[in-house]
Amino acid sequence: MYKPLLKRAAALPLLAVFILPMAACQAPINRGMDSVHQPVVSRSDYVFDVYPTPGGDLPASERERLDGWFTSIDLTYGDRVSIDGESSTAARASVSQLLGNYGLLLSDTAPATAGSVPGGAIRVIVSRSTASVPGCPDWRSTQEGDLIGGTSSNYGCATNGNLAAMIANPQDLVLGQPGAISRAPTAATKAIKTYQDKASTGAGDLKTLTGGSN
Repeated sequence: MYKPLLKRAAALPLLAVFILPMAACQAPINRGMDSVHQPVVSRSDYVFDVYPTPGGDLPASERERLDGWFTSIDLTYGDRVSIDGESSTAARASVSQLLGNYGLLLSDTAPATAGSVPGGAIRVIVSRSTASVPGCPDWRSTQEGDLIGGTSSNYGCATNGNLAAMIANPQDLVLGQPGAISRAPTAATKAIKTYQDKASTGAGDLKTLTGGSN
């Protein structure tokens, strides 16, 4: 009489064992319009100490060392270069001249770095920021198979992944840019005014065309 109950009781733990792994593979439910996959910005600072002459300028040997270091770290567009320590105008001009070969400008402010600048040296800092979207692509679930009104687990990967790949300065995703609010209306309406003031192509008299004699 009690055997069916015992069999049923024994089947319940087994059923739970099979359900748990399936639940572990289930993607989190997102019923909002904001993607759970957001760009993450990371920054790395590279430092190099150079020694100017007593007059404050960088000798040819130090400029060559610095240029070789720029090449070794593959200095490229998007990197931010600054100087830490007591530097003369001549030293900054020498570094700026080298940066011109890479199409970069010297930044005015330097970030805080570990350790102090050695005496008599200036520290050149290259800050490199990258943006990525961790966990993408995410094909754990699809919107078609969702019965509770949630978005796909891959929702937002394409948009935010392209944003992270195309942003010129990844730090703008964190800090943004102040912009020029006072000039924004002028810039926005200038193109519209030019379009409105342009004479219509159909204005004026029609041209008179005459055919040649046979």
